[in-house]
Amino acid sequence: MKGHLKPRAAKSPSRATARKSPSRATPRRRRPLLPEDAKRREQRLAATLGRAVRAARMRAGLTQVEVAESIGTATEVYGRLERGKMLPSVPTLFRLCVALRSGPHELMGFAPVGSLPEAARPEVPPELAHTPEMRRLLRLLGRLQGLQLKLILRLVVALVTEQ
Repeated sequence: MKGHLKPRAAKSPSRATARKSPSRATPRRRRPLLPEDAKRREQRLAATLGRAVRAARMRAGLTQVEVAESIGTATEVYGRLERGKMLPSVPTLFRLCVALRSGPHELMGFAPVGSLPEAARPEVPPELAHTPEMRRLLRLLGRLQGLQLKLILRLVVALVTEQ
């Protein structure tokens, strides 16, 4: 049964010598040159984003725990983000924009936080937004589907009619 294996081909010496030497003939490609202002903004992006996220969270009347829960991250991670110690991934930035009802241009410092038109920001009616518990309840109710909402409505009606 030894005859069924094919012998290996010997390595050609041209492959070994064809490797590039450490000193390259062509220079490495560099990042495109940015204006000085853009370079400074890039260096301060984490701090800028953190301040904007905090301002948007406070404007929305949310706690760090609530925002972290709604974007699917740990509270500690969200806290680091808000302190400017880290940058979010693009999908997390998207979830932050949705949760805080802000655009990425606001969170990245290109526009002041709260610059979206009022019509673009669905808000809790002022008469219902008095307490954090009420705001949290309304946010959680917004996540429910049809049958779940009907059941909750029946429960609330039963509680109110008992009193």
